[in-house]
Amino acid sequence: MFEPYTRQHKVYPDEFPESWASGYGEDEFGLCMAFTYKGARQQFRWCEPGTFLMGSPEDELERESNETQHEVTLSNGFWVAETAVTQVLWEAVMGENPSCFKGENRPVEQVSWDDVQEFTSRINAMKPELKLCLPTEAQWEYACRAGSTTPFYWGKQINSELVNFDGTEPYNDFRKSECRQKTVDVESFYQNDWGLWQMHGNVLEWCPDRYAAYPDGQANDSEGPETGDSRVLRGGSWRNYGRDCRSACRYGGGPGFRYNNIGFRLARAL
Repeated sequence: MFEPYTRQHKVYPDEFPESWASGYGEDEFGLCMAFTYKGARQQFRWCEPGTFLMGSPEDELERESNETQHEVTLSNGFWVAETAVTQVLWEAVMGENPSCFKGENRPVEQVSWDDVQEFTSRINAMKPELKLCLPTEAQWEYACRAGSTTPFYWGKQINSELVNFDGTEPYNDFRKSECRQKTVDVESFYQNDWGLWQMHGNVLEWCPDRYAAYPDGQANDSEGPETGDSRVLRGGSWRNYGRDCRSACRYGGGPGFRYNNIGFRLARAL
């Protein structure tokens, strides 16, 4: 019988720290490494290779039909950003700030998938050794779950003390809580067990995958289908309901979509 999550213990990256790192270390969450660009700092967390069940079980409440549960193996470890990209980092690279809810340490929003490709192209051209990209949908959910199998990484419920979402529409008829109607700083609330902030709520996050039905059966190092117009969005946001912030919840958006609840998180190419 397949265990819901298996992780290879203490699988370290090939090189640590890398030459570009402006900070690095190991703490209760694992390995971390950061870069600094024009004073803007972005920290990454190391996710070891492993196998997990992606999607939601059929008995998960308020699930959608596009969440078919299937086994996924990520054979390589990867680095993923501890937070969504901040406005200060976006402005350092792009020279402007498109966000509706201004604040240096708030997530940049109103950025399309196409805008994000321009951002990564520019910063990689200036610092090629960073090899920045978006996390694949499989990497994103693996990192979000951090070994959990519940609707949210800490359990079966959320409220506005844990997540920035529309708490007036809670998950599974739970008690109502606050809807802030805006973003908050990226290091608000709590880190998950792998040291990542706000994988649930605040802003939806782009993935590189084209949005489509999941493959039948087991998938290894999945990067999604090769054709399709929409790109995957994950994590829920300040304006989404409780069910939309679940670990398994997934949406598709056109690559030109720009809304004040859409941002992104970086990863590093293998």
